[in-house]
Amino acid sequence: MYEKLGELKEGYTAITDMDNKHPDMLQDIGIYTLAEGKVEVLFDEGKESAILLLEGSVRLGWNGHIQEIKRKSVFEEDPWCLHVPKGVEVKLTALAKSEVLVQKTNNEKEFEAKLYTPEDCESSVLGEGVWNGTAERVIRTIFDYNNAPYSNLVIGEVISYPGRWSSYPPHHHDQPEVYYYRFDKPQGFGCAMVGEEAYRVEHNSYITIPGNLDHPQATAPGYAMYFCWMIRHLDQNPWTDRIMEEEHKWLLEPDAKIWPEK
Repeated sequence: MYEKLGELKEGYTAITDMDNKHPDMLQDIGIYTLAEGKVEVLFDEGKESAILLLEGSVRLGWNGHIQEIKRKSVFEEDPWCLHVPKGVEVKLTALAKSEVLVQKTNNEKEFEAKLYTPEDCESSVLGEGVWNGTAERVIRTIFDYNNAPYSNLVIGEVISYPGRWSSYPPHHHDQPEVYYYRFDKPQGFGCAMVGEEAYRVEHNSYITIPGNLDHPQATAPGYAMYFCWMIRHLDQNPWTDRIMEEEHKWLLEPDAKIWPEK
């Protein structure tokens, strides 16, 4: 359920695999670490793919399109993400040392490939002005059921401010989810709760979240926490909303007061 990846080595680092590693997540997820000049050709006959640039500069080639993209920091810059259906070849050329996350799952539907730019990303600050600012964070949604109903995937990012909470109030959903973490300083850490279990999360670590378990997160003071959140829709049951835990719903009331009142 929780694993530290450590320093990412050149090549591919698997996070989940539908056949062997956390198959209950129903997704293939991993990170390509590419030296400058390295070329990877991504192709899957039966799975759709989301290709997210975490850091660096790459040239993407697909269906006759070519686009150069770059990203210095997941904390400061909104994402670039290429979403392709099954059977589409993507040529990935590293123009500098780069790290690219790839999320895949089965999908028989045909749809047009789309490159989501930073301008396409729905980015919002949640938790402002409530609970004394203790859950203020940035949520970026790249695509979900609202803008890509043909997909079996959801992918987005969260920047959790130092000393704050995210994925809050505690909530759950039927669909499995994976969180992949980074910190703005390599010694940074936080806490991930999944149901009744709690884990110390560190730079380059991840958790897997089975359906129906709540999963609030907390970040240590002094350290900003990034996580990429990835959900797999279930057949005839897509993820469309968070189900808040009943005992914590009072936090959503407009006049909710917490101690000490300010």
